[in-house]
Amino acid sequence: MTARLVWENLKHKPMRSLLSVLLIGVPVTLVLSLVGLSHGLSEDAQTRARGVGADIIMRGASTSKVAISFSGTTINEKYIGLIGQYPHVKMALGVVVHPVELPLNVMGVDLGEFRRMSGGFTYLAGGPLRDSDNDVLIDKFYAAQRHAQVGSTLSIMGRPWRVSGIIQGGKLARIVVDKKRLQFLDGVSGKVTVIYVKLDNPALADQVVEQLRQDENWADFNIDTMEAFTSMFSVNNIEQVRIFTYVVIGIGVLIGFAVVCLSMYMAVLQRTREIGILKSLGGSNSFILRIVVIEALTLGLFGTVLGILMSYGACWVIGALVPASIPMIIVYSWWPIALVITLAGTGLGSLYPGLSAARHDPIEALAYE
Repeated sequence: MTARLVWENLKHKPMRSLLSVLLIGVPVTLVLSLVGLSHGLSEDAQTRARGVGADIIMRGASTSKVAISFSGTTINEKYIGLIGQYPHVKMALGVVVHPVELPLNVMGVDLGEFRRMSGGFTYLAGGPLRDSDNDVLIDKFYAAQRHAQVGSTLSIMGRPWRVSGIIQGGKLARIVVDKKRLQFLDGVSGKVTVIYVKLDNPALADQVVEQLRQDENWADFNIDTMEAFTSMFSVNNIEQVRIFTYVVIGIGVLIGFAVVCLSMYMAVLQRTREIGILKSLGGSNSFILRIVVIEALTLGLFGTVLGILMSYGACWVIGALVPASIPMIIVYSWWPIALVITLAGTGLGSLYPGLSAARHDPIEALAYE
C-alpha cells in the first residue's frame, strides 16, 4: 500500500517530480564528473610514466617532490653518463620537459635511446621525426583534439611544427620533439629535466635507489623508483583534489537537501486533505512520515540514476572536445557512494516536511481548502 501511495503521489505532479529528479541529478553528475576527471588524469599520467620502461626516475633538487609536475631543466647531461656507470644500471635516458598548457608538456627525447629503453613508439600514421628542427610527434588523443593529421602544421610553443607521426600514446608524453632542438629553443643546451634509469634487474630498484640516495654524487637529486613515483599521481595522495572533492560532495548533499525539502514541503501543502483522510482512516504519524520519506528517497534514487546517465554524457562531450587535456573516465566504484550521498541528502531534506505532515490535525486537514 505504501509503495502504491508513493508512486501515485509522484505521478500526480509529474512536472514537479521530474524537476526534482533533474535538480538532484545535476550535483550527482558534478561529483561523478569530478571524480572521473581526477582519476582519468591520474591514470593517464601513471600509464605514460610506466610506458617509458624505466625502473628509477631522477629529478633535479629544484624539481617539486610532487609528481604532478616537472619544474626546471636543471640537470647537467654529464650525469647521464655517470649514472650509466653505476652498478646494475643498464642505461640512462635524459628528457627535456617544456610545459605548454596544463596538464600537457612537450618532451624532448632522443628517439634512438628511447627505443632502446622502452621499445619505442607505436605509429598509427606517419613515422619518426625526419626534420628534427621542425617535426613533432603527437599521440592520437592530441591529434583528435587539434584535428591534426600527418603533414599538418601545429602552433606549439609559439612556433609552427609539422606533424611527422601520430603515435598510439601511453608512453612518455602526448607531444614529442627532438631533445637537442628543445634544448636549443629553451636555451638549456647540455641540460635535461629528468633522467630515467633502466636496471638489469628491476627487482633491485629499491636497493639501487637507497644506494644512490646515500651517495654524495647524487645528493642534489630527487630519486624514486618508478613505482613510488607513479603512486604520487594517486588521487588519494593529492590533498588539493581530495579537499575539492569533499567540497563538491558537500554541495551535492546541500542541494539534494534543499531541493527535496522544498519539493516535499510543497507536496505536503498540496495534499493536506489527503493527509487528513489517511489520518481519519487510522493512519499513524509514523505512517504519514514514512510515506513522505520514502517518496523523497525515491526521488533521490531516480536522481542518482539520471546523474549517472548524465555523467556518461559529460564523458562523451569531454572526450569529443578535449581528450588530450582532460582524459575523463567513468569510475564505477563511485556509483554506490554517489547513491549513499544522495539518499543522505534527500532523506534529511524530507524530515521537516514529513514531521510537518505527521503533525496535521485530521479535522483541520479535512477542512483545508
